Amino acid sequence: MSDITAAPRSEFTLRGVILGILITVVFTAAQVYLGLKVGLTFATSIPAAVISMALLRFFRTSTIQENNIVQTIASAAGTLSSVIFVLPGLLMIGWWSDIPFLATFGICAVGGILGVMYTIPLRRALVTNSPLPYPEGVAAAEVLKVGSGSREGAAEGKAGLWAVIAGTLASAAFAALGAAKIFAAEVAAFVKVGKGATGIGASSSLALMGAGHLMGITVGIAMFTGLFIAWAVLVPILTGVFPAEAGASVADHALTVWATKVRFLGAGVIGAAAIWTLGKLVVPIWRGLVSAFEAGKARRSGGGDLPRVEQDIPLFVVGLVSVALLAPAGWLLAAFALGGPAGALALPLTIAAVAYLVFAGLLAAAVCGYMAGLIGSSNSPVSGIAILTVLGASLLVGAIGRGLIGPDAAKALVAFALYVTATVLAVAVVANDNLQDLKTGQLVDATPWKQQSALVIGVLSGATVIPFVLDLLAKSNGFVGAPNLNVVPGAEPLAAPQATLISTLAKGVIGHNLQWDLLGVGALIGLGLVLVDIVLRRASKDRFSLPPLGVGLAIYLPSAVTAPVVVGAVAGWIFERVVSKDRKAEVAKRLGVLIASGFIVGESLFNVALALLIVSTNKGAPLAIANPPPEHLGMIIAIIVAAVVVAGLYGWCRIQARKMEEA
Repeated sequence: MSDITAAPRSEFTLRGVILGILITVVFTAAQVYLGLKVGLTFATSIPAAVISMALLRFFRTSTIQENNIVQTIASAAGTLSSVIFVLPGLLMIGWWSDIPFLATFGICAVGGILGVMYTIPLRRALVTNSPLPYPEGVAAAEVLKVGSGSREGAAEGKAGLWAVIAGTLASAAFAALGAAKIFAAEVAAFVKVGKGATGIGASSSLALMGAGHLMGITVGIAMFTGLFIAWAVLVPILTGVFPAEAGASVADHALTVWATKVRFLGAGVIGAAAIWTLGKLVVPIWRGLVSAFEAGKARRSGGGDLPRVEQDIPLFVVGLVSVALLAPAGWLLAAFALGGPAGALALPLTIAAVAYLVFAGLLAAAVCGYMAGLIGSSNSPVSGIAILTVLGASLLVGAIGRGLIGPDAAKALVAFALYVTATVLAVAVVANDNLQDLKTGQLVDATPWKQQSALVIGVLSGATVIPFVLDLLAKSNGFVGAPNLNVVPGAEPLAAPQATLISTLAKGVIGHNLQWDLLGVGALIGLGLVLVDIVLRRASKDRFSLPPLGVGLAIYLPSAVTAPVVVGAVAGWIFERVVSKDRKAEVAKRLGVLIASGFIVGESLFNVALALLIVSTNKGAPLAIANPPPEHLGMIIAIIVAAVVVAGLYGWCRIQARKMEEA
């Protein structure tokens, strides 16, 4: 048993910080692309830990705590990039024509650091003295322990690094063949159903399959259920009720009804499911906060020196930093308001926004911190936090600006509400991550204040990258629903589904034209799914569930995005069932997770590089060959190659695990 009062040989080192920053930069770029394409991001702690262990093993003085600092810095990439769920909305409503660096960096940095500060007082209550399981934090700690503890661990760390590299290269090559038009980017089929129509589409994407693997079979089944409800029930019924326009094809009819009707029903499902999920946490969160204050009182009355593993950033520093950050937050918000028709109301808007940031940010930090402990940061319903935040911000901004008149007055108010929402979301997602990281640190005898400082470095690193990548993608591809005035002709716009939802809600609240009827029906569907989930959990004693948030996302997201995710979830489940009887089953499963992470990183980074090529050449498809195969043939080729690649890499994972058993 290690002496937890003594400092490890090395923990917060220059090489660890540099490595953490480099991983953060790469993973943040990948996360921004993935989030804009599918509206989802993935946790980066475990792949970052594996990469760190494999590289730092070349240094004799490296320790498990140093590797923990690296994964803590890099974990910011998997969380802070969630601000892209809001910011593209400013282009969609025509407020921004490009992504300004300072305005974007500022809210990411201010919101992210506040997220760290707000959760520091909660560490003892929600981490040290809490029964919360912290599934991802515990998993990351296990990976660090295995990789740092033995020769076998070193072998797994090396294999893990190769798994990430193999998945990355395979996915990048697959995406390159798609960009060359050798593979069809998407296949879709639409048919008439009575008086209506329906169909299904699927993207050829290893990244989406990797996302499905990481989400797991439970979420995969939920998303399949959402696909079925959307395209086998709602679209056929509503296309029968709302006839097609003259000359519209079956595909046009089905897609139009989905985009204008079904998607709003999906938004209602997401809202109801998110509110239910958050409502269940009210009592536990309150108890956690009370416990935190009691722990603080006991600590102050007890006196004495704290052990190293209990040393946080001092509370007076936390308070000082939190208050000091309100000044740049106010400056950013005021500058944003002064840049348009709402300039006359800049002072009341700024005061209200800063107060909202303090109140909503603290609440979001507590809620997200608790949810990270309960279900993991990747599974936390951040969409629900964003929906509630934008509704609150829109109501607040709309009330202050109700007397504002002029052609762009409503647009200015919507834009300000979105900017406030993005700032609060940055607080929420980093708070979501901080307590998860601190749980990992607790399990590997890390020093809390060093981890908290490391996450601030990760926040600043991610905040620096996000504006550049987001602006690049806005100029190369643009976003569905945005004017896209400066986009290269012929490039495929990114869906940015979460930003579409958030901006639609803001416009609807401030413009008093939100489709409450569709949202209400969707909310009723969501409540029905909540009841199904409750019954299923009780009947199976929590062995089975149907997360209603996953169902809602599948109704809201395009089928081209959802279908490959479902396939990836099923493929990952089959792989884990096949290896479950092996002696090294857990090793094989961990390698499978790293392969899936590599799939996401490879395709995402390739498409960021492709965006740079699109902008520099001013060609929408610069890699396309002159005579590509027919689309149906391209899709058949893509399916066959994807199946071979996935099966081959899963097989490699099993072989590597068995080699460790023999050794």
